[in-house]
Amino acid sequence: DVVASSMVGITAMRTWIEPVVAGSQVASAFYDTALLLVVKNYYNQTNSTAPSHAVEDAQQKAVSNFYIIYNLVLGLSPLVSAYGLSKLGDRIHRKIPICFPLLGYLGSKTLLLLLILLDWPVEVMYGAAAFNGLTGGFTTLWAGIMALGSLGSSESKRSLRLIIIELVYGLAGFLGSMASGYLFVGFSDRYREGTVLVCSSIACYAFCLLYSIFVLTVPKPAASCPAKAKSAEEVGGTLPGSISTPVSPSKLIIILLFVAAILYDLAVVGAMNVLPLFLLREPLSWNAVEIGHGNAAGYAIFITSFLGVLVFSRYLRDITMIMIGVASFSTGILIMAFVQWTFLFYIARAVMLFALIPLPTIRSMLSKTVEGSSYGKVFVLLQLSLVTTGVVTSTVYNKIYQNTLDWYSGFCFILSFLVGCLTLLPL
Repeated sequence: DVVASSMVGITAMRTWIEPVVAGSQVASAFYDTALLLVVKNYYNQTNSTAPSHAVEDAQQKAVSNFYIIYNLVLGLSPLVSAYGLSKLGDRIHRKIPICFPLLGYLGSKTLLLLLILLDWPVEVMYGAAAFNGLTGGFTTLWAGIMALGSLGSSESKRSLRLIIIELVYGLAGFLGSMASGYLFVGFSDRYREGTVLVCSSIACYAFCLLYSIFVLTVPKPAASCPAKAKSAEEVGGTLPGSISTPVSPSKLIIILLFVAAILYDLAVVGAMNVLPLFLLREPLSWNAVEIGHGNAAGYAIFITSFLGVLVFSRYLRDITMIMIGVASFSTGILIMAFVQWTFLFYIARAVMLFALIPLPTIRSMLSKTVEGSSYGKVFVLLQLSLVTTGVVTSTVYNKIYQNTLDWYSGFCFILSFLVGCLTLLPL
């Protein structure tokens, strides 16, 4: 009996997707810091003969232009493969939309290492972004992770299950960001700046890929409600008149949830895209370590959002929790628009304490209206919608930031506040 129970416990542990979430996010935090600082240093060198004020403005625009193209390639390239990989995941094996993107991450991050070691131009990273996207990218990986998380959880506990996955993601990002600045500069006396940081990122991705292939097993579907129609009726109950005819309102809710998710993601992605550039220039002018700390503060919302869902889910409907999260982000980003000192940045981040709640809760609501065999397809369609919107948003926001840089550098944050308020309309 002891041996049998131990075997059951081991089998259950092998269904945990959390090691992949944690490992890939630590790797991503390392890589994001490394790429930003490598690109910054590259354009700093190429403009080193100009006056200091001109150098800063030229560097800001050069880095911004790099990220416009980089994010376009990174965002659009998964459109080729993401849906197909997720469909294969639904039909053949759930691990396909997890392993393929991890393989792409491994290859693309290796290119950054070669760039550092061989003094390649930063434009090489456009190719790395394309390879990453064509193998599925974050779009496919996150949809696959959400499908596995939904598959192994009951409907009553699904919002909590998905926010736990987000919590692990956030904690890993917090630790990775805290360490990234130190790893970037800490070994510069023996190795080129960024070498150790990028190598650490590659090692984490390699672990995730090996774990996914050889350890991870797909969980058996958890028991759900007797009929999916009942679930649709319960979800549809958030709209007037939906209980009497559950099918039509449930379709309407799917559309409204997609619209709300896209609007909210537009507000968040736009603001977060220009935030690193905002931190690099006056009045803050942060260095590598301060940027790491700032990123870590951003990841702290994963903890506060998890605690929020843990408490709110006992007393509030999903839709109410989503609205609280939207209000939290919108208020915080409005404060960010007026940041002149470091302490005010952290106050703005503190106000965003529930900003993570909306998207995983929206995914939870969506999963309650469709069959388990369609989870991968629905989640990847949502993710593709978010990524496509994010690509356009990234380009538009970067251009707006460049054009308002000398007038008012926090204008993009005010824009995000307004879009965040619009998100409440479909909700």
